[in-house]
Amino acid sequence: MDYKSKPKWFNLPNILTLSRIALIPVMVALFYWPSKEANWILVTLFLYASITDFLDGFIARQRSQISTLGRFLDPLADKLLVSAVLLMLVGENRIIGINLIPAVIILCREILVSGLREFLANFQQKIPVSYLAKWKTVFQMVALLALLSGVSPIMHVGIATLWIAALLTLISGYDYLRHSMRHI
Repeated sequence: MDYKSKPKWFNLPNILTLSRIALIPVMVALFYWPSKEANWILVTLFLYASITDFLDGFIARQRSQISTLGRFLDPLADKLLVSAVLLMLVGENRIIGINLIPAVIILCREILVSGLREFLANFQQKIPVSYLAKWKTVFQMVALLALLSGVSPIMHVGIATLWIAALLTLISGYDYLRHSMRHI
């Protein structure tokens, strides 16, 4: 390979996706720095991650830079980031009691869809992302941003939005499962 040429996977969409994965340990570490500043840094980093989640796919389609690595890493980055943040919010007692239910629903659905995608790959079948799943992601991101703030009134909005995200999570997860049943 010529020193000036870049590997095919080395493109802006994949760099954005990899940056989301790289943020996870930084965000986890910030949970151990209990301060209002850390909360707002977390909000800023998660907002960056949420925006790049949209941008990486948009740029890949616009520039015809869709890659096998990107198709693998993008959903993985989303699941890792959301799972890590949910677990840290639970560990910090920002999600407690009955409000653990939507967090469990979201985590279980992510595992279910990942398993379905892996299983269906054996049959050369793909599960396209539905519009409902995209709305689920929007509500999930808004909820987590609000919960990361650590500000009581904003966190109440975050909990309410987390329940809406969980409802959309159940519906979209059922929809994926239903469409996959003919292969199971």
